[in-house]
Amino acid sequence: MSAPHEDIVDEIHRLRKERNAVILAHYYVDGEVQDLADHVGDSLQLSQAAQRTTADVILFAGVHFMAETAKILNPTRTVLLPDLGAGCSLAEGCPADRFGAYTARHPDHYVISYINCSAGVKALSDCIVTSSNAEKVVNSVPVGKPILFAPDRNLGAYLAKKTGREMLLWRGSCIVHETFSERKILALKARHPDAEVIAHPECEAPILAMASYIGSTSALLKHTQTSPKRAFIVATETGIIHQMVKASPEKEFIPAPPDGNCHCNDCPFMKKNTVEAVRDALRTMSPEITLPEELRLRALKPLERMLEISAS
Repeated sequence: MSAPHEDIVDEIHRLRKERNAVILAHYYVDGEVQDLADHVGDSLQLSQAAQRTTADVILFAGVHFMAETAKILNPTRTVLLPDLGAGCSLAEGCPADRFGAYTARHPDHYVISYINCSAGVKALSDCIVTSSNAEKVVNSVPVGKPILFAPDRNLGAYLAKKTGREMLLWRGSCIVHETFSERKILALKARHPDAEVIAHPECEAPILAMASYIGSTSALLKHTQTSPKRAFIVATETGIIHQMVKASPEKEFIPAPPDGNCHCNDCPFMKKNTVEAVRDALRTMSPEITLPEELRLRALKPLERMLEISAS
């Protein structure tokens, strides 16, 4: 990938200063955008960074639900998303109206929603989780209280197995993490017998069964830094490999291949965050994320509960 033009980068730096803006970037966006950001992280880290910031403007290089989360936590600040088309298959597969009808049929359940969901779904939840803190949140629910988990069935099934808690699962999934090929990973493993398979818990069960380490995006990054292994087959979105190479340039990182001849292990939504889109958003102060205050306040409660549990 060629480096962005210096004049675009210079303009971003100038506009960021003029607007008193902070740039938050998820690990899954292109490396050139990550390198421009003030904070790079997973959903939990970026939620915490959004909560702490004193900037007037938050530019979120990520996907729509992430920018919504920043707005929920920062109602008086301007929140920008470089491309409104940066959605999420998990969020889109769990519309708030359908989810509301589903939770109404299970009024006795404690509703835990993965952060990859809309503000409307967050507002219907008791607590939000990220892959970094999901196990801790599930374990905080009193034993005997039934749990409804949405929208990622793979993460939910992994948590049920890990915690021993029975959970009612919404049948959603991530288009990237469902695409990995068990057959192709086995072939990769045969060619790289010393490589360690590491995976995000959004992957399907057969892929997780092959992994010697399972963790959130930030946990996977940390593991590659501390593991004595010199090579890794990485079963998550390819954007994280940029940070893995920066942190451990002497190690080898092999993207887990998708099932088919495509680039389906790249999130098409995350890749909408180009340096040009970042510049244009700062230039025009749009697209801006806004939320009705009543919805924001309802969605804020389960988010704050998550952040409190994470900090405890």
